[in-house]
Amino acid sequence: MANSFGTETAEQIIKEYADMIYRIALHNLKNTADADDILQEVCIALITKNPPVDDKNHLKHWLIRVTINKCNSFHRSIWQSKRECIDDYTHLEAPQQQTVIDEVRQLPKNYRNIIYLYYYESYTIAEIAEILNKSPNTISSGLQRARKKLKKLLIEGGYNNA
Repeated sequence: MANSFGTETAEQIIKEYADMIYRIALHNLKNTADADDILQEVCIALITKNPPVDDKNHLKHWLIRVTINKCNSFHRSIWQSKRECIDDYTHLEAPQQQTVIDEVRQLPKNYRNIIYLYYYESYTIAEIAEILNKSPNTISSGLQRARKKLKKLLIEGGYNNA
């Protein structure tokens, strides 16, 4: 299927949203190389599909949805099940102070995406519900549960001000 916009428009969209796509992919996959692959796949989808380019908000939502879907597909792939993380075999000599984002990454995937979109991308509950094709009540309760789990992780991790 031919694209309804030119290469220049695709390049502009990619330049504008590449950081966001990469952050969401990294947030979901916890690996920079995999996040790079997902960014590339989303760019290919942008070029080969006919996403809504008339409305910036709708385009941004489409890109987020495609990114999350590609991450979910990656998690289900056979390749993913056969891999081992190199971090399991390497140890840092000096422990590094963890950041809140490290704790967010420990949350279950559905909570991670809600927390990330709410706090890091500044979406409202209604917008997140639209992006993830869920009801606002589901997103709201998921956000509450995610906050509780995150608070517990932060307290266990030594963040007493959580």
